Amino acid sequence: MSYRVTLIPGDGIGPEVTAAARLVAEATGVAIDWEVAEAGEKAIRNQGTPLPDEVLESVRRNRLALKGPITTPIGSGFRSVNVALRQQLDLYASVRPARAIAGEGTRFPETDLVVVREATEGLYSGVEHWVDRDHTAAETVAVITRKASDRIVRFAFELARREHRKRVTAVHKANIMKTTGALFQIAFEEMAPKYPEIQADERLIDNMCMQLAKKPEEYDVIVTTNLFGDILSDLCAGLAGGLGVAPGALYGDQIAVFEPVHGSAPKYAGQDKADPVAEILCVELLLRHLGENEAADRIFHAVWETIAEKKVVTYDLALPGYTLRPVTPSSCSAMAREIARNVPRVDPHAPLPRPATLAHALDPHLES
Repeated sequence: MSYRVTLIPGDGIGPEVTAAARLVAEATGVAIDWEVAEAGEKAIRNQGTPLPDEVLESVRRNRLALKGPITTPIGSGFRSVNVALRQQLDLYASVRPARAIAGEGTRFPETDLVVVREATEGLYSGVEHWVDRDHTAAETVAVITRKASDRIVRFAFELARREHRKRVTAVHKANIMKTTGALFQIAFEEMAPKYPEIQADERLIDNMCMQLAKKPEEYDVIVTTNLFGDILSDLCAGLAGGLGVAPGALYGDQIAVFEPVHGSAPKYAGQDKADPVAEILCVELLLRHLGENEAADRIFHAVWETIAEKKVVTYDLALPGYTLRPVTPSSCSAMAREIARNVPRVDPHAPLPRPATLAHALDPHLES
């Protein structure tokens, strides 16, 4: 059986990391027919728009997409293609796993949690304007609806049930944002009793950041609004080893798009040095979505072992602080080839190797 998937290479390092991901996907033996669709800066040059209609049509037709990072200009320029894609396709659930996969490169080796972020409204609704003619004051409106709150909270509890996770934590700021924050809070509190087997609790966003910095291993599924989820998912990526190893997925009722958490890093474009792991792990999530679980397990194990060996890793995973010994960095394509080479060789059912971590180096009394 062959699966047809839209491929959006993206900007900056996007074409390099998506090429790496395709190489690893091929190593699994799962047949994927890639339909390439250009969005972002290349689409502007060729078609005058960063998000051509044919991109949306391709994703709607295939119902699956693998996406590279797309540049969003800061402060001016075209509006975020990422936000527009989510709103146009109603990809309301942004799911970002944070799994400590960087081997030595983490102080929190037990981190294994998922941030579930509402992705279509909140402060990213696009409702903003200048307050005065001189453009000395501006206003952004946070739109929170009960419908969107209900469905993202339900999605989080269903994910926890499906993945046999035991706890869902809602994150908001209802003590200050007493309408938008309270609306999200009420949706969570009314949904939680429908899932009695799952522990449900709440945290204020500022307290949640502090809790994650101290004891991320205590959390399981975090569900929150758009801006808070964007911030927390980057924080959790740092706990797990960095943005270079952080995959993500966007889900609607009929469509799923898989994209890394990191940006397009244009200053590294064309240098073959970007970390391909996040995009490769997006293929893992894609395969799980398709029910190809053994192939997905092989990718995860191959990535884990490649990083644990620290023989063929990109510069970010070879930096001091990410390794306990000197490592010569490899290229993006070389690391992709090493992971692809490991895919058929690993035992997807074997326990994952646990290398010494920075946590053990800092505290030698910890058990390995």
